[in-house]
Amino acid sequence: MPAIYPSVALKNRQREIKAIADHEPVYITENGAGKYVFLSEEVLERTISEAVEQALYEARVTQALEESREDFHEGRYYSSREELMAAVARKRSNHATA
Repeated sequence: MPAIYPSVALKNRQREIKAIADHEPVYITENGAGKYVFLSEEVLERTISEAVEQALYEARVTQALEESREDFHEGRYYSSREELMAAVARKRSNHATA
């Protein structure tokens, strides 16, 4: 569960909020509504890095799906596991002799 504090806690509970912010984002509310996010630079860098990795992963998955759709529409697919395994074996033997 995320750490959520009212803005007045920044004055009265600084040490506690900072300790949490060293490990995860702390959400600060005003009048019961979300207003700010407080976190350490390390947590910020980790959060950005994770977001970049997730975006790159999603881009790779999207590209792979687009390529597989193209392959299917162009007739480049296998109807059975045996056909697939035979194609893999051919590809491996071609690489071994090259």
